[in-house]
Amino acid sequence: MFPNRQMLLILPILIIASGACSAASAADAPPPPCRLVPEDAVMSVTLKKPKAVLDLLLRPRLIEAIESSPQYKTQAATKGFKDFRGLVKLLEQRLETDWRSIIRRLVGRGVTWAIDPRGDSLLIVDAIDGEVLKETHDLLLLVINAEAKKNGAAGAVTPIKYAGAAIWSIGPNAAHAVVGKRLILANSIPRVKAALDLMTKKDGKSLAAVPAYRKAIGDAPKAAAVTAYVNSAALKRIPAIAASLKASANPLLALLTGPITQALAASTHMSISLTVRNDTLTIDAISNGTAPAIGPLRFAAANTPTGGAAANLVTPRRIAAMSLHRDLQAFYASKDKLFGERTSGLIFFENMMGIFFTGRDLGKEVLGQTAPKIRLVVAEQKYDPLEGAPSVQFPAAALVLEMKDPKKFAPILEEAWQKAIGLVNFTRGQKAQPGLVIDRPVHRKTKYTVAGFTTPGAGDPQDANVRLNVRPTLAMPGNYAILSSSETLARDIMDALAKESAAAPKQLAGVHSLLELSGTQLASILKANCRNLVRRNMVEKGHTLKQAQTEVDSLITLARTMSHMTLSVGADKARSKISLEIRLNLPSGKTGEKK
Repeated sequence: MFPNRQMLLILPILIIASGACSAASAADAPPPPCRLVPEDAVMSVTLKKPKAVLDLLLRPRLIEAIESSPQYKTQAATKGFKDFRGLVKLLEQRLETDWRSIIRRLVGRGVTWAIDPRGDSLLIVDAIDGEVLKETHDLLLLVINAEAKKNGAAGAVTPIKYAGAAIWSIGPNAAHAVVGKRLILANSIPRVKAALDLMTKKDGKSLAAVPAYRKAIGDAPKAAAVTAYVNSAALKRIPAIAASLKASANPLLALLTGPITQALAASTHMSISLTVRNDTLTIDAISNGTAPAIGPLRFAAANTPTGGAAANLVTPRRIAAMSLHRDLQAFYASKDKLFGERTSGLIFFENMMGIFFTGRDLGKEVLGQTAPKIRLVVAEQKYDPLEGAPSVQFPAAALVLEMKDPKKFAPILEEAWQKAIGLVNFTRGQKAQPGLVIDRPVHRKTKYTVAGFTTPGAGDPQDANVRLNVRPTLAMPGNYAILSSSETLARDIMDALAKESAAAPKQLAGVHSLLELSGTQLASILKANCRNLVRRNMVEKGHTLKQAQTEVDSLITLARTMSHMTLSVGADKARSKISLEIRLNLPSGKTGEKK
């Protein structure tokens, strides 16, 4: 009837996982959890406001949505899951309440998990209700002993007495002790003993006395429901992590992530926190490392304290937008230091730029003519109803640059753009494929260049109308240069720039990278391509039509659940900060369970 021993070992963690040191209000409160964590811990995570997290996760309508999903139903049909549910129901009967209330009473005063350099882990759970903790523990021991007896094992699980507490070992890698309303769970008996020693010694060498820990936890927002301390100095001694923090050999990736990896590489500690406000989750990561304002990675540093990336452009049907503060000339000037070897990507880039900007210095006369404000917009396309929508719909993408001297640089960029179109036409002509036809229409008094394919004829292949996704466009309104894959998006961006200019452009002080993503709009374009995605799923994964449809529907649902995401990365003189805000679109409804 019941799951095997491994399943029983996981059960407490499954219950706890539903949900700076926690401060208890009771007069006989035990010492804060950080007092039980060894001083050399490489990571410590504390759920200090369980209610905020549980109120989000335990909504009846959200649980109903999960239980009605095909993935849940598949998992629920397995024997292990049925055994687990049987054990939970038995616990509900003994405590005369439901599992939601049990979770709240088990973890209501906080949960802390820590790991040390040797890989030893420690989990501390502070329950609101000691009786619930005792009943849960007694039931687990009862089931474990019954399972052992069924398998022919001799004797019941018996505790080891230590420091006035009972330590239970229920497997080679699991030991625990229950002290009042506190559960201490570790992967070995010595680790539990060490925690008990620290709990009874006020002057013990615990994480609570480490200055870096106190500083990191102090940096976390006061409203955070979850806080974490990371000893990045210790983690960087792990070869895989050290390798991941090295500068990328890919020029584009180095341009995007170089300042972030450098800041992490320079840090010795950091804090990570989760704040829950209604349906909005905010994750803040703050480290004491920053990318240097001098040297090869200076290309992301703002020249003034108020300098930073520009606000993202807002356009119709926008899926994603990115804004970067990057000095392209400084980045290119540092290429020899950033990239010890000339990569194929860098060689290709320089060769192509040499063709488009013949005879000009790529650093000073080309990249040096752009301001350090780079913006990217990705949007769902709007198609001409007379031509119809293509069988596969690609999102449109546009790069927006700010020119320092438009009168000087605009003609150079126009020439390079038309050379690029000519190269595409030449290459397609060699393959007997239709080329692009250039036109020069006007929008908002700006004459721009657009190249498009002729409308597919009756004799074209069935998927030829995929070409309707592409109308390369160059527009240069005022000081801006817009390079877009779609004419419609280029016009939308011209409208957005005009609106932005009228309201005074915003600059995000201290922020060098900003990314926004609309889950609702992403779900829209996924749904528009649903038939093609299902077909690809069946071919690539060998799924049946039903399986493929279920997987694609789940992807669309997941995208729709994340209503909006904003990621910002910045720094000041003393620290770097990464902030991720996610607005969820979850089923609403009051919890209604017993408290």
